[in-house]
Amino acid sequence: MTRRAVSIPWLSAAAWAGMFFFGVVMAMLGTVLPVLSERLRFDLARAGGLFLAMNFAMLATTLVLGPLIDRFGKKPVLVAGSLAVSAALVLIAAAASYETLRAAVFLLGAGGGALNGGTNTLIADLHANPARKSSALNVLGIFFGFGALFQPFLLGTLVQRLDLAPILYVTIGLSFVPLAMFAALPFPPPRVGPGFRLAEAGKLVRNPLVLALGFLLFFQSGNEFIVGGYTSTYLNRDLNASIRTASYILAAYWGAMMLGRVISSRLVYRMKGSKLLTASALLAAGGVAWMLLAGSAGTAAVGVILVGLGFASIYPVTLGFAGSRFEHISGTAFGILFAIALTGGMTMPWLVGQLAAARGLRFAFWLAAANCLAITLLQFVVSRLGRRTGRAE
Repeated sequence: MTRRAVSIPWLSAAAWAGMFFFGVVMAMLGTVLPVLSERLRFDLARAGGLFLAMNFAMLATTLVLGPLIDRFGKKPVLVAGSLAVSAALVLIAAAASYETLRAAVFLLGAGGGALNGGTNTLIADLHANPARKSSALNVLGIFFGFGALFQPFLLGTLVQRLDLAPILYVTIGLSFVPLAMFAALPFPPPRVGPGFRLAEAGKLVRNPLVLALGFLLFFQSGNEFIVGGYTSTYLNRDLNASIRTASYILAAYWGAMMLGRVISSRLVYRMKGSKLLTASALLAAGGVAWMLLAGSAGTAAVGVILVGLGFASIYPVTLGFAGSRFEHISGTAFGILFAIALTGGMTMPWLVGQLAAARGLRFAFWLAAANCLAITLLQFVVSRLGRRTGRAE
């Protein structure tokens, strides 16, 4: 039996569809939180527990994901991830208790982690040129923005006419598109195959450059979950915005991130990655400050948009650099980076929930600005380590 030819355009399209639904995963909890917290009667501390459960599942998935991709290939991981996301959406639509919701978001996190790691590794491996790799990862991130924009926009449009469950059924139906594409398309063979050894992963874990990149993404992942997860609640509770208005402003955040990735997919050919990341982190910090000092939802929306523009390039440019540096074992390298990043994604929103319960959400949200400054400092560390090992950024 002959192996079917691999189609880069079709595999790219499948990865875009998978990343679209990772965007849905990332936006889902923050979008439905105001509705579900009122319906199921849980407070911000318990809301932080939901983010903890979802991100713990992502972390657990990511810890085994890289070696599995390098050993067995990307197809099984992406098919399983798509199935898990579809099943989780069904459970969220039917959730009648906090415990059921927590189980659903755990499964959602596991599926989302597989989609994130699998699609990023697939796109990185399809392109050899470092600038092309970073650009392609930025384009992939645009579809993340489409997915993250889709869910709050859908809720904001239909929430006054429909209950939450029918709105989610639309998303559930669309979730079968990436599943069908991943199941039908031929994929490249595994990067490493049967010769893969866990000792190689151990060396990467101790690599200072990998650690610096990982902790940069630790703070960025934490920020994306904080802003994506709590913005609607902040606007609704602190600035008295309606759920519909808060959903539209959250959609504007994801839309700004998507626009930023369109822009940065071209900037990576003209601008050093280190300068782009530093400017992006400082822009995001300023946006957080604007948002928290605003006296109305309309004014805060400007800050929310600035945050989205600032966040846009940080993840894909960092992954593009890592994919070029560790191309021979990209699945494992990305797995380690995602594991460190998701530790931030797991702990930061939980910490915000605890701080919000004690001091208020406006106070707790300043953690996002502090994380942006940490990203700026870590970028200098990455640049220095990159020069030391022969590739300046």
